[in-house]
Amino acid sequence: MDTTQDTRLAELGDDYFRARNEHDPFGATVFGVTGYDAEVPDPSRAAADRAATRLGGIAAKVADIDPATLGESDRISHAWLTRVLADEQDVLRGGLEEVGVNASIAGVVPLLVGTIPTAPVGEPAAAEAYLARLEKLGGFLDTLGNRHVEALADGRTPTRLGVEQAIAQLDAYLSSDLANDPLTGPRPGAEVDGTRWLARAEDLVRGTVRPALARYREVLADRLLAAGRGDSEVGVGGLPGGEAAYLGLVRAHTTTELTPAEIHETGVRLVARLRAEFSERGAKVLGTSDADEVIARLRDDPALRFATSGEIVDTVTGALRRAEEALPDWFRDYSLAPCVVREMDSAEAENSVLGYYQPPTGDGSRPGAHVINTLHPQSRTRFEYEALAFHESVPGHHLQIAVAQAQRQLPEFRRYAYLTAHGEGWGLYAERLADRMELYTDDTTRLGMVSFDAWRACRLVVDTGMHQFGWSRQRAIDYMRDNTALSMSNITNEVDRYIAVPGQALAYMIGKLRIEELGERMRTARGAGFDIRDFHHAVLGHGPLPLSTLETVVLGAAAPGA
Repeated sequence: MDTTQDTRLAELGDDYFRARNEHDPFGATVFGVTGYDAEVPDPSRAAADRAATRLGGIAAKVADIDPATLGESDRISHAWLTRVLADEQDVLRGGLEEVGVNASIAGVVPLLVGTIPTAPVGEPAAAEAYLARLEKLGGFLDTLGNRHVEALADGRTPTRLGVEQAIAQLDAYLSSDLANDPLTGPRPGAEVDGTRWLARAEDLVRGTVRPALARYREVLADRLLAAGRGDSEVGVGGLPGGEAAYLGLVRAHTTTELTPAEIHETGVRLVARLRAEFSERGAKVLGTSDADEVIARLRDDPALRFATSGEIVDTVTGALRRAEEALPDWFRDYSLAPCVVREMDSAEAENSVLGYYQPPTGDGSRPGAHVINTLHPQSRTRFEYEALAFHESVPGHHLQIAVAQAQRQLPEFRRYAYLTAHGEGWGLYAERLADRMELYTDDTTRLGMVSFDAWRACRLVVDTGMHQFGWSRQRAIDYMRDNTALSMSNITNEVDRYIAVPGQALAYMIGKLRIEELGERMRTARGAGFDIRDFHHAVLGHGPLPLSTLETVVLGAAAPGA
């Protein structure tokens, strides 16, 4: 082992961490990385080119280091950087975010109201940083609008429906009461003059943020709407450079070399298998083994709906607490940040997902949060929200991210990272793991687990179907309707999300399949000495990993004497 090479790699890892956070300070805030809460991204093409060039320079220096000269942990870091730096350059150069106008979780309003208020404002410097960021949002939004127009000139256009939905979402936000604006929702600590701070925040939202959003809306309505792609051409494969850019996104999100065609076929096989499970479990719970009837009854039976938003909160909170109590039998003893349940703000909920997770800050000033969509509770099915809780909180994302943050011996770029296949693959794995942990309350909620598996299997089919094989939006919706028990409103929101963020949804099932495969390989290698806690530590205890690197780590832990 050459310690000078270890030191050099550590420096390059730090360079990458700074480059990533400087390019995406919103992401730094979400992960609780300090020092970036006063900043906004530069969404221009020029900034993306600069970021890609910067990452390429780091990658070249990483390639000059022979991993054989490194210690074990640094060899993992070397493989991590090699893969991630290549993938992120491809994504930046593909530039498909410039056509992703939408009202889903990736839209502008959800981005702002779901991210900015998570920044801490308890200390004077933090409170000032928050205000500085609000002041810079005007430039961010104007630059974003300019990028859409620049893309339009090159024939790279958003979908018409996405633009329409984004305009409607912007109108709803801009007409909302300033007193209830989520951007002024944080409350400073006692060391800050809260009354004066709130007045300044309201002035900035009123005088800077909302006018900039109105200008952005004008760009959408006046420049993009008429040029938007129709529902029969929602895939990015037909855009200039779209096919190569989509392949780059597939590789980056799955951290594999699987082709869209291979992923599509995997999805088709899984959907068929899960339809058989619908039949088997449906016969026990609903008295019918007809998969179509099982799916229809789960979707349409009013007795399976919530009555109030409070019932949703109670369901997911109860699931989280049961899971926390069961952890010692399945995981090593970690010192973890707490997790809370929070309702999604109405400004983002209408077109958003069922729920999502926000990580804790590394310094413990903010807990992890399972953010749940409780809008229109009578439209939301009871059997889905336990599986959702296990995915987003414990033993899913909260456990996974809190464990990574607790590994103080790891470099920051690995502790505060998000690799979709590892992260979402673990979240989906956690839904089935929760059944082995006996956390579901009944067989009906286990049917929700099956439906969620089918949902993620369908993603392999419809995401590639639209972006690689030219499927229409309606064909994707019909396929999801026929093979999952999701409500029609959730299905349409999900399909619109896949249109807006190509490739991301593929990572869930691809990651889960790889984690399950590695678990079986470790079980076989260890035999009677297998301990599920050791396997789970191998998956989680090294921070987020590309799937090829995860395989090396798990099989190394499975080796005799490891």
